[in-house]
Amino acid sequence: MKEDKTFRNPEAVLDVQDKPKFGPWLLLSIQHLFTMFGSTVLVPLLIGLKPSIALFCSGVGTLVYILCTQAKIPAYLGSSFAFIATMQALMKNYGYPAVGQGAIAAGLVYVIVALLIARFGSRWLDKILPPIVVGPIIIVIGLSLATTAANDAMFNASGKYSLTYFGVAIFTLVITIIFNMFLKGFPSMIPVLLGIICGYLMALFCGIVDLSGVESAKWFSLPAFDVLGVSYKFKWYPAAIITMAPIAFVTMTEHMGHIMVLNKLTKRNFFEDPGLHRTLLGDGLSSIIAGFLGGPPTTSYGENIGVLAMTKVHSVFVLGGAAFFAIVFSFVGKVSAVIESIPTPVIGGISFLLFGMIAANGLRILVDNKVDFEKKRNLVIASVILVIGIGGTYLKIGSFQLTSIALATVFGILLNPILPEKAASEQ
Repeated sequence: MKEDKTFRNPEAVLDVQDKPKFGPWLLLSIQHLFTMFGSTVLVPLLIGLKPSIALFCSGVGTLVYILCTQAKIPAYLGSSFAFIATMQALMKNYGYPAVGQGAIAAGLVYVIVALLIARFGSRWLDKILPPIVVGPIIIVIGLSLATTAANDAMFNASGKYSLTYFGVAIFTLVITIIFNMFLKGFPSMIPVLLGIICGYLMALFCGIVDLSGVESAKWFSLPAFDVLGVSYKFKWYPAAIITMAPIAFVTMTEHMGHIMVLNKLTKRNFFEDPGLHRTLLGDGLSSIIAGFLGGPPTTSYGENIGVLAMTKVHSVFVLGGAAFFAIVFSFVGKVSAVIESIPTPVIGGISFLLFGMIAANGLRILVDNKVDFEKKRNLVIASVILVIGIGGTYLKIGSFQLTSIALATVFGILLNPILPEKAASEQ
């Protein structure tokens, strides 16, 4: 069933195919850029890469994703956290060439699965992912990030609790809520951007912004490219391929979870049109490109989905604009340094709202589909998914690790067909 091209989501301020005017377009795109920046540059910093290359790869990857999905899905792709532990080990033992090959291998897994789905279809998704499974999974996606937001809001660079940090985080949260609830017209569409700016000014006032990187940064500098087969003597790293490729199946579950959220927000079915095979292909090609250029593998970002949920601006052109600016800013050292200087409590304060928005959409799915929690099977499925996912439970076998979100998804998918419609006591 193809999407009705005349359909327009009545709840959206700007729907998927709406193109904003230049001025608003600029600010809306920068809002998404600021939202994803912290997470996207954190991954390369944790594994020993330059943030500029991750920023460049995220921009290129997002544009490739938009192209593969026929500009029908408003999503942003940034550095993936799922591979961090494996990439850290590979960097320590072999250097980036191994990480690059692992990223390419993970991307190829996506491409292969996409081709299989294109050949055999994806109608099975409706059967294995009903509302009782989808709703709790989306709640988990939002709330599993709650600890990250809280840590950003409370702890300083030394890992100690800071009342100043917490104060800045709460100020950022409150001012963003005020902007979201009481502004009208165009300003009501950029509460996150305005909140980050106000939070940054408050952080400056409190003396917790480190501007040393801005002073030393050059105006123009090339991203730290490490092109596979050019910047070093090529060598195969089978260990990297074996350890990183299976993790792709984990990130696929998160990818599908994000598509579920976007389906709900935009009132469309992206699994049908443009199709799950196209979304997986775009995500996979993005990671392959990142591996070739010197960056970490990428994935769709919940932070940006949170912005879509709060602002009701779903325009794919806005996400494309954010990708364009990410590429441009990866060459502008001063601008990248300013954005990089945004302190963690500002990001944490914003994240309280954005991650909560994602979780709230999971609740909305349960309510809208009138899921009956008088049934024991529904209580069991939801309970298991929520506790495993939010609790941070994971399965680790050697270097392979199944994250809490992926493990919760697996349990939900398995319990749904196994459990009877009614428990023995209900019959």
